[in-house]
Amino acid sequence: LPSTPPAIANVFPAVRSGSLVGRAGQIARGRDGQFLTGKVGADVTEAQAIAAAQTCALQLLAALKAEIGDLSRVKRIVRVGGFVNCTPDYTAQSKVINGCSDLLVAVFGDRGRHARAAVGVAALPAGAPVEIELIAEVAD
Repeated sequence: LPSTPPAIANVFPAVRSGSLVGRAGQIARGRDGQFLTGKVGADVTEAQAIAAAQTCALQLLAALKAEIGDLSRVKRIVRVGGFVNCTPDYTAQSKVINGCSDLLVAVFGDRGRHARAAVGVAALPAGAPVEIELIAEVAD
């Protein structure tokens, strides 16, 4: 898993309330640590956006592990919220966010299946093509 960078705003990277852990939205960073940028349907291909969603998922898992200590404590991924910075005519947001969802199911099996939103937006922080947030239920 990648390292977890510090928050870039006045928010907590993760908040725990009872058995739920909400993870703040992640935008994908490249191997060089820089944020990926671009608009899906213009200068980012669908395949690149799916890869960015997978990277977001890995970053989410790294942050979740940092919060709870061990990913074996994850009882279930409850919800994923995915945002795709895309052109107005792009309509495959769910396909892009499948990059994250499929990775979570690969890691956790049925515990990784979740409720989800996949929304197209006009812009995201730092010009990112994808941002994803997550809520997980964890064992005490």
